[in-house]
Amino acid sequence: MLKVKISQTSPSPLQINLECAPGELHALVGPSGSGKTTVLRTIAGLNKPARGKIECNDEAWFEVDDLGKQVHQLSPAERSCGFLFQQYALFPHLSALSNVLIPLQNSKLNASNRKVICLDLLDRMGIANLAERMPHQLSGGQQQRVALARALARQPKVLLLDEPFSAIDAPTRQSLYKTLADLRGDLKIPILLVTHDLREADLLADRITVIDQGISLQTAAPQVLFQKPRNSRVAELVGISNMFHGVFDAGSLSWDGCKQLFNVVDKGKIPPKARVAWVIPQSGLSVHSTPTDTSMSTVVEKMSSLGQIATIQFRMQDSKNTIEWEASSAEVRRLGMEIGSQMHLELDGNQIHIMPLRPINDPRRFQESVMPS
Repeated sequence: MLKVKISQTSPSPLQINLECAPGELHALVGPSGSGKTTVLRTIAGLNKPARGKIECNDEAWFEVDDLGKQVHQLSPAERSCGFLFQQYALFPHLSALSNVLIPLQNSKLNASNRKVICLDLLDRMGIANLAERMPHQLSGGQQQRVALARALARQPKVLLLDEPFSAIDAPTRQSLYKTLADLRGDLKIPILLVTHDLREADLLADRITVIDQGISLQTAAPQVLFQKPRNSRVAELVGISNMFHGVFDAGSLSWDGCKQLFNVVDKGKIPPKARVAWVIPQSGLSVHSTPTDTSMSTVVEKMSSLGQIATIQFRMQDSKNTIEWEASSAEVRRLGMEIGSQMHLELDGNQIHIMPLRPINDPRRFQESVMPS
């Protein structure tokens, strides 16, 4: 188990609290410059925060108490982290095999055993036949497989992945996803992945931590995160398109600029008549060609399609509000939908998630630690 609790206010804020179990893949997402890579560097020992504790398998790697006294400080070499970067960082004058051998140069194993281990890793990456090729003779995906084999050569206790797939074409990326998924079961070590690709995080991660300006805002399983963000900033950062504002009062939710009211379960966390942000997942939307007792009249304002999936933007007829709906192209055809069509939209109040408005500069963000969702 990897446990990270680090804190500092300068030169830039860093308030991170997360855990990653053996065999778990934990993704860190957030805007550029939010501190995601700094978190990995801190775990690896390349960055020292003002205070906090990093622990792996009950061994303290780093600890500075609240008074600033250093209790533990293992060097990067002593922490046994495998680190995989966006840029492959292979030595251009060395073969693939020689690159993978580098972390084992100072090991107690003899040369023959070191070579067997590294060839086995290359074989697991599906590129054992390329062991003697130089980096310039390898494709981007092949180079990244060599880099991954090198990161695993020392049998690390933690694997740190810093946007390792962003420079690779889509088909190769899918292949590397499968390789990583296969490795997870065998490695049984914590894996932290920094990515800017939310689809990638959703596909690969068991849990996701959203980071903004060095602060961990929420940690949750992907499905929970995308359907129940903690606040409006989290919803914005994870790209939820259908986020709106309104007033919540005793189970009744208004929609700014719209006459419609929705019945939403009150969990007692929102004060009466509070301004809130709210989101609704695609599963909470249904569209009909004829009105129902609870539907709202809309007009199709925009339509776009990608493969067999269509995204429709509706404008409410009694306001300027718009909402997006995703459906199969077949469903769009069934409804006879086109630009300007009148449609009737229902929102399932049971799936509406309300949350506090939390502007990015609200100082309360810097006092929160990650709590279970």
